[in-house]
Parts: sequence; C-alpha cells; structure tokens
Amino acid sequence: MDFLTILGLLIGLGAIVGGNLLEGGHTDSLVQLTALFIVGGGTLGAVMVQTPVPVFIRSLKMVGWVIVPPKVNQNEAIEKIISWSNIARKEGLLGLESLVDAESDPFAKKGLQLLVDGAEPEAIRSILEVEIDVKEYFDNQAAKVYEGMGGYSPTIGIIGAVMGLIHVMNNLADPSKLGPGIAVAFVATIYGVGLANLIFLPVASKLKSVVHDLTQFREMVIEGVVSIAEGENPRNIEVKLQGYLN
Repeated sequence: MDFLTILGLLIGLGAIVGGNLLEGGHTDSLVQLTALFIVGGGTLGAVMVQTPVPVFIRSLKMVGWVIVPPKVNQNEAIEKIISWSNIARKEGLLGLESLVDAESDPFAKKGLQLLVDGAEPEAIRSILEVEIDVKEYFDNQAAKVYEGMGGYSPTIGIIGAVMGLIHVMNNLADPSKLGPGIAVAFVATIYGVGLANLIFLPVASKLKSVVHDLTQFREMVIEGVVSIAEGENPRNIEVKLQGYLN
C-alpha cells in the first residue's frame, strides 16, 4: 500500500480546511452540492467526450494503483531468471518446459514459452518489445484521462462561478438569495482548482510513475530471457539484471 498517497491527501485537505478555520471561516461554507454537481459533472462529461471507451474503462481499473500499486519484486524476478538460466545451462532450453504452466506472470510466461519453443534471441526481443510498447501506450493514455480532468475542472469551476454570479444578478432585488448565489460562485472555483491540483493531476502523475516501473520491470525480464537464449553465463546475467534495481 502506498501510504504516501493517503498522507498527501490528508495533509492537502487538512491544510485547506484548517486554514479556513484559522481565518474564522466555517467548514459548512465550503460544502456546496450545487457547485460540486457543476464541477464534477462538467469535468466528467468533458473527459468522456475526449476519451475512447476502452481507455476510459482502463482508467477506472487503474485508479486503485494510486493507493495499492501492482506488486513488482525485482529481486525475486532476478532470482527466478537466474534459476531459469541454470536449468537451461544444465538441461537445455527444453528443461524449462515444465516451468511454463507454473509461471504466474503472463509476460514472463510468454517469454519462457518463446525460450522453450527455441525462438531466436532477436525474435524474442522483438515479440516482447511490441507487447511492452502497446501496454505502456495504452496505460499512459488511461493515466492521461486524469490529466485531462485536471485541465478541465478549473475551467468548469469558472463556469460554475459565472453561473452563480448570473444568479446573483437576477436576484438583486431579493437580498435573501444573494448569499447562496455568491457562495456557489466562489466555492465552484475552489472545487475546480482544488480537485485539479489535489486529486486529478497528482493521480495522473502517480499512475504514469507506476506504468514506468512496470515497463522497466518487463524490460528487465526481456533482457534476462534474451540473455538465456544467447547462452550467457548465469553470473553475467545476474550482474546485468542488477543494473535495473532501484
């Protein structure tokens, strides 16, 4: 679990609410369902217009990575690849056949199967790199959904502010309606800017970071599998793969 994400959200929201209280404000003054409806609904609608359906669905599935990112154990993967190398060195590539079905990682399983099938090293690298490129592009596009939300929400917040001011102007003769209209105007702006800079843009950046880590992990797997196919010494493979460790 990524506790830094949770801590960051608590500190960010706490600073805003706490600052409001220190200035003598009231927490309920920041709660405006109308403003939230305008900003949230408008932002969601705008990003849905620009996003293909598969990418939008993928973005919803990925958002949990912000708190619970996919588990990637580089040290464990290196040990596994070295064990493959030792088996291949003693028994030949066909000795790895019994390990294919037991491999839980689909990407590593594919590389292992290519080894067993006797594919050439360059063919293995080419096939696996295509899969890496496609996965990385698709996941980055999904992360950009939240980047798009971060771009739209401040503007939608301004739209909400203008709507609130229009409501105020239409009710100048009725002082009782001026307060709610002005509140919606200013709170909508706060929601738009706050959601963008506290949630949407940080989420997009965190997801891109996770995608980069996954891509680097898969590149390490490729390097290990190709090295086995080339018949490199297990010790040399281990030294090479340790360069990927953070």
